[in-house]
Amino acid sequence: MARASIHNRQDSLERALQLFWQKGFHATSLKDLEKALDMRPGSIYATFGSKDGLFQEALERYSRLGLVELERTFQAYESPLAGLAAYLRGLGGICDKELPSRACMLVKSLLELGEREQAARDKAEELLAGMEVLFIDRFSAAQRAGELNSRLDPVLLGRRLQAEIMGLRAFAQRDVDSATVHALAEDMAQSLEAMRAEEVADTI
Repeated sequence: MARASIHNRQDSLERALQLFWQKGFHATSLKDLEKALDMRPGSIYATFGSKDGLFQEALERYSRLGLVELERTFQAYESPLAGLAAYLRGLGGICDKELPSRACMLVKSLLELGEREQAARDKAEELLAGMEVLFIDRFSAAQRAGELNSRLDPVLLGRRLQAEIMGLRAFAQRDVDSATVHALAEDMAQSLEAMRAEEVADTI
C-alpha cells in the first residue's frame, strides 16, 4: 500500500483508461498496466482489486467524462433539439483530436468482451443504457417544448440517435479525412433540426 499511496488514484485511473481504450481489455497485459501506471502488480491489485475491477472503473470514468461533455452541450442551448444537433456537430471533429481511439470505448468493450468478462460487459451495457436514457429524455423534452411532433416516439428516436452516433464514431476509425466526418455529422445534425422545422410548419 505504501507504493500505491504515492500515486494519485485518479491519475492512475486516467492512464489505465487511455491504455484500455487504445488496446482493449484482452490486449492490455499486466505488464502494460505496470508500465503505464508506474505501479507494481501488488499495488495495482491493492488499489483496484483486479484487472477486471480496474477496467470497470476505467469504463465508469470514460462514461462520466462523456456525460459531463454531453450535459455541458445541452445546457448551452434552450432548445433540446438544438442541443442534440450541437453535440453531433462536436462529434464531427473527432478526427481532429488526439484520442486513443475514435470509436466509443463502451462499444468497443461490448464487442470485445465475452462470458468470461460478464461483469465488465454488463458494466458497459449499463453505461450505454444510461446514455440512451439521456437522449430519450432530450427528445421527450423537445415534445414538451412543442418543437417535436407529439406522434413521434422519443424512445425510438433516442435509440436511433445512439445507433447513429455509434456508427459515426466507428466510421471515423476508417482511413477517412476529417472533412468527410464533419460532413456526415453536419448532415445528421441538420436531420435533427429538420424535425423542429417540420413541427413548426405543421402548426402554421
